[in-house]
Amino acid sequence: MLSRRRFSILSSLAALATPGLATAQTPWPSKPIRWIVNFPPAGAADILSRTLAEHFGSRLGQPIVVENKPGAGGMLGADIVAKARGDAHVVMMSSAASHGIGPVLYKDVPYDPLRDFTHIHLVGTFPSVLAVNGASNITSVQQLVDLARSKPGEVTYGSGGNGTMNHLVGQLLARTAGVQLTHIPYRGSAPAMNDLMGGQIMALMESLPTAIGYFNSGRMRPLAVSEAERSPALSDVPTFREAGFDVVSTNWFGFSGAADIPSEVAKRWETEIAAALQSAQVREAFAKIGVKPGTLGAAGYTDLIRSELARWREVISAANIRAD
Repeated sequence: MLSRRRFSILSSLAALATPGLATAQTPWPSKPIRWIVNFPPAGAADILSRTLAEHFGSRLGQPIVVENKPGAGGMLGADIVAKARGDAHVVMMSSAASHGIGPVLYKDVPYDPLRDFTHIHLVGTFPSVLAVNGASNITSVQQLVDLARSKPGEVTYGSGGNGTMNHLVGQLLARTAGVQLTHIPYRGSAPAMNDLMGGQIMALMESLPTAIGYFNSGRMRPLAVSEAERSPALSDVPTFREAGFDVVSTNWFGFSGAADIPSEVAKRWETEIAAALQSAQVREAFAKIGVKPGTLGAAGYTDLIRSELARWREVISAANIRAD
């Protein structure tokens, strides 16, 4: 028969040798949470991340440290999370760029958008918006297309980076209209908007949450939104379809963690995010920037990513779209 002391020692060793048991005995979170935003400050991912992080406040018992890690259309930040396998204190705002488009547009992407993450909840959806300088004499998509047709290759449009949804929506518009629009990629939304307002580029494809303040001030003029229906935040701006061009696309951001985190942590995050998205505080903040709160939990959001990968693989192949 084992002595009580020897039994205690063996039990302790067994717990250390069983990761699941050791994890279950460790309270979570036990240290600050590292929240990766894979785009620059002031962009849609940053706005949504900080809105949610502020909402959580002290609910989790540990501070949330939001880190901007932009680059490669959101893939640089995503790779940080992919390499944090098993770390329940690393999360990110995943996106159409990093998990729906980039992995099928680029070669040698360093992560698998499904296998290397724990996808937890869709955070929000919103349209891309085609815009021009507020002082421009262009007031419709048709006028911009006519100009591009009369001056092949001379009409430029910017976006916050190669491989982003805004980049591809611009390419879809060009293909649908049968014109050449020269894409100018920027390292984030802020420099792209600055160059539009400064006259360095003729047009911009930008996410509504990022640009809405400039639309409201008149410094930028929205011409069309990319979703199937008009945005309540820009009710007087037509959709591309209403403007005569069959371009429909929805931007999305979601909440994801590293792969192989404990299931109870993933479930806790899913519950917390779902509650936040139903709160009056968050819904009001999202409405002001034209974002519809997400309703898909872990299974639904994972299925969305899988379907978006298939959709963009087909679009990119059919349109022969290449990374700049």
